[in-house]
Amino acid sequence: MQIVTVSPKFQVVIPRTVRESLGLRPGQKMQVIEYDGRIEFIPERDIAELRGFLKGINTEFEREEDRV
Repeated sequence: MQIVTVSPKFQVVIPRTVRESLGLRPGQKMQVIEYDGRIEFIPERDIAELRGFLKGINTEFEREEDRV
C-alpha cells in the first residue's frame, strides 16, 4: 500500500508503480466513485482496447425468447 497526499487544490499524484501496472496515460479519463467511505478511481478505456476481452466466454446457454 502506498500513501499519497491531497494538495490544497484537492489533487493527488498516482504513484508510478500503479500508473505503470495499469497502463495509465496523461489526460486519460477516470471514473470516480465514493463507496463505503472510500474513493475508487476506475480508468476509462478506449473501445479498441476492449476488443476481445470476452474471448472464450461460454455462450452456450438457453436464452429467453424475447432476448434472442
